[in-house]
Amino acid sequence: MSARAAAPVTGRRFARRLPVLLAALLPWAAPAQVHDAGDYLRRMDLDGDGRVAPDEYQRWMLYAFERMDRDGNGVLEPAEQPGGRGRPITREQHGQVILERFRRQDANGDGYLDARELMAPPR
Repeated sequence: MSARAAAPVTGRRFARRLPVLLAALLPWAAPAQVHDAGDYLRRMDLDGDGRVAPDEYQRWMLYAFERMDRDGNGVLEPAEQPGGRGRPITREQHGQVILERFRRQDANGDGYLDARELMAPPR
């Protein structure tokens, strides 16, 4: 394997692979399914303040990544990814993508997500 093939996925490459990764994670997300905005907010709002902070959002969204990371090394190796191939994706890289998604969803810019923002279509 060349050094190039072992390099972590970054930037646009990671963004292009993210939908495939998320689709593969859906079977593990079934226990976390929610039925309405209030339920979604209650599950993500760990401190019960009625809003979701960036760390709460990130913790919730990293659940599936952690399930796929069978060896617990913080990297989804090709064998741990759908189809058993692809470039390694680190937990940190995935976490940064999640935080960027959080910033885009924070429509009012207050640094938190309310139920309306959580349920809004991706921006």
